[in-house]
Amino acid sequence: MSVAAPPPARPRSGWFGRITLGIWALAAVALVVYLVRAWNPQLVATYGPAYARGLWTTIVLVSISYGVGALVSVPLALGRMSPRRWAQALSFGYVSFFRGTPLIAQIFLVYYGLGSFRGAFEAVGLWWFFRDAWYCAVFALSLNTAAYQCEILRGAIQSVSKGQWEGAKALALPRRVTVRRVVVPQALMVALRPYANELILMVKSSAIVAIITVFDLFGETRRAFSRSFDFQTYVWAAVFYLVIVEIVRNLTNAAESRLTRHLRR
Repeated sequence: MSVAAPPPARPRSGWFGRITLGIWALAAVALVVYLVRAWNPQLVATYGPAYARGLWTTIVLVSISYGVGALVSVPLALGRMSPRRWAQALSFGYVSFFRGTPLIAQIFLVYYGLGSFRGAFEAVGLWWFFRDAWYCAVFALSLNTAAYQCEILRGAIQSVSKGQWEGAKALALPRRVTVRRVVVPQALMVALRPYANELILMVKSSAIVAIITVFDLFGETRRAFSRSFDFQTYVWAAVFYLVIVEIVRNLTNAAESRLTRHLRR
């Protein structure tokens, strides 16, 4: 006598996800209603140009820092993967320091700490760089993101299977060609999302530079609030940051869809 198979498990209703989505939808509606009711044309006319300047400062600051950090991360990643112990130790120490300490402390160390060595920097002609808050912000953000991008790059390269290296070797491809044509394209597909996440984190973390008198988007927001005492100034800043993050997220989705189109065929 055959035994009837048990009925298939019923899929979960997903009620928690629907509740969460509903909460976010209500929050978005509440934000829109607040902005419509609190709309102040005089505030926008007075501080709109300052917000535009601050937004441009944030974009330039993050772009330069992210690019410089990407360049610095390459030798760091090579050092982390190097068979030489001294290279591993130096890279590991760098990454551990900048990933293990707060960004605000690093900015203070660069802006205030290096200022203690003014005489030494004047002797080598670098004081013009470290006396300027803008350059100090770029320097600190670049060093910080380089540590994170180093780990992203190292993990992406190590995710490429050994079979890819062996296959290229069997084809007698030079190592440089193997790295450029075989390993790097696959590693970049793996690293795309982490790189985008790091960029988003940088956009939000860049608001810290306002404390060293760099008038980025958040710096201009603080100045607008100190003069108007209108809480709406911070709400608009949050909207601008949200728009930037959404642009990065959608561009990442488009790039990922294009790079992996061959996997969907």
